[in-house]
Amino acid sequence: MLIGVVSDTHGYLNPKVPELLAGVEHILHAGDIGDAGIIEELAKIAPVTTVRGNNDRTGPESLFPEEVTVELDGWNFFLTHEVKVPKGPDDPSMETYRKAGADVVVFGHSHIALQRQIGTVLFFNPGAAGKRRFKVVPSIGTLELKEGRVTGTIIPI
Repeated sequence: MLIGVVSDTHGYLNPKVPELLAGVEHILHAGDIGDAGIIEELAKIAPVTTVRGNNDRTGPESLFPEEVTVELDGWNFFLTHEVKVPKGPDDPSMETYRKAGADVVVFGHSHIALQRQIGTVLFFNPGAAGKRRFKVVPSIGTLELKEGRVTGTIIPI
C-alpha cells in the first residue's frame, strides 16, 4: 500500500502535488490546511484523513480533530500537527504514542522534512507542501507499506 503524506499547505495546493500523489491509496494531511477545498481536491485522488493545525482556527478547517489514529493495511498511524520528537525510546513523551498503539507518527508544523525511527515507532514529517517559506524547499512524502515494513520517502516539489 502506498500512502501520500502532505502537511502545511496553508491554503495553496501546488499543481505538482496531485501528479506526485497519483497512484496512492490513501492520503494523510497533517494540518495547517488553510482552505478546506484542498482536502476536497486531494480526495479526488484517494481517501484523505486529516487533522487541523495551529493556523486552522476558523472555517471548515477548524472542525477537523487535533489528532487521530487510523489503521491502514494493519499499521496504526497517529496523525497530528505538532510533535516534539522524543530523544529516544525511553523518553516520557513516547507514552502517548505507545498508548495509541502507533507504529508511525505523522506530523507537520516545522516545515522541515524528517524521518526518524525511535524504538519501534517511525516519526515522519513530509515538510511543507504550500508556498515556499522559511527558506525551506517545499515537499511532500510517501509511506510504502510492504513486506512488514514502512518505507518513507520525501519528495521535493
